[in-house]
Amino acid sequence: MFTDRARIHVQAGRGGDGALSFRREKHVPKGGPDGGDGGPGGDVALVTDPDLRDLSGFRSRRKFAAKRGGSGGGSGKSGADGEAIELRVPVGTQVFDAGDQLVADLAHAGARVVLARGGPGGRGNKRFATSTRQTPRFAETGLPGEEGDYELRLKLLADAALVGLPNAGKSSLLRRISNAKPKVAAYPFTTVQPVLGTVDTDERQLVVADVPGLIEGASAGAGLGHEFLAHLERARLLVHVIDASEGDPADRFEEIDRELREYGAGLAERPQVVVLNKIDLLPEPPTFEPGDPRVERVFALSCATGEGVERFRRALFEVCPPAPAPEHDADGLVEFLVYRPRPDARRAFRILRTDRGFRVVGRPPGEEELERALREAGAKRGDEVEVGGEALELG
Repeated sequence: MFTDRARIHVQAGRGGDGALSFRREKHVPKGGPDGGDGGPGGDVALVTDPDLRDLSGFRSRRKFAAKRGGSGGGSGKSGADGEAIELRVPVGTQVFDAGDQLVADLAHAGARVVLARGGPGGRGNKRFATSTRQTPRFAETGLPGEEGDYELRLKLLADAALVGLPNAGKSSLLRRISNAKPKVAAYPFTTVQPVLGTVDTDERQLVVADVPGLIEGASAGAGLGHEFLAHLERARLLVHVIDASEGDPADRFEEIDRELREYGAGLAERPQVVVLNKIDLLPEPPTFEPGDPRVERVFALSCATGEGVERFRRALFEVCPPAPAPEHDADGLVEFLVYRPRPDARRAFRILRTDRGFRVVGRPPGEEELERALREAGAKRGDEVEVGGEALELG
């Protein structure tokens, strides 16, 4: 089943704890602090894979957590970095946060965005040694990584998209001109999910999308109108397929064109070609002259007999606009529509591990949040916790 939407929860790894250690050797009975830093937690990132076609990989699993960083050790040894997670998504995936705000638009192969950054590792006690504090008996614990809920939405990237009313023959046309094998039957709504096909010549290759038939009110969300119309937004050419055997083609052209205008997103200004299908059912070839500057060509053909199909297939390479070259800024970096998620504000306190228990420095939060943070840092019932110069026992 084609899947163009998915909800995921991501949790970056917690940073590793700094080490509380002192140099102990045979001839150095009272060595100085040598605790190393903890490693940072792993990130959770999305990266586009041109071999993927939909988001079906997220149907069975929706929660993803990266590994925490390793704890520091004695002799100044730093902890290992936490293992990151890279989730592969198809090109054209958009990412929205819990507030339905666009976070990233991954519109090209290899695009990458970090959704949750790993927490920094805690500093070992070696980092706190000074000329006046030569034996610091505390070290920092690692901070938790970011987490969040996101919705992934796929908008197909196609050179041309077939659009029209149900049972106009879009799937039959795609089967005729490409390597795709969509389901074809003599009843409406045979196609219930978008299908991509590749049309080849020796010099060029086009990707054509067959989008399920639109009904009146699709632009207002009737049926699955919004989801289907969204897949047209990135097509550079709209192929308007009309069943020429069912009355005046002008009426059917206007019916779909009205839905495109009302939906917006620039669809009404997109270049179009019109295909008058099923001419084998007519005694004479149909005539249709829209007089619309958006309509570049009109083709009369029959998917059933193949008449006119090859002429249309060859002309498709002439009328389909070429892919635009990526724009570069002054620094030579490619400009794509990519946003960075706004990181959560770091908490205004840190937790230190001492030789007696734990110490909270900075502005402590409420009782429930502080207890949760202490337990995440490894504190157990009965441990001594120093807060604001006052020693407490964790309940």
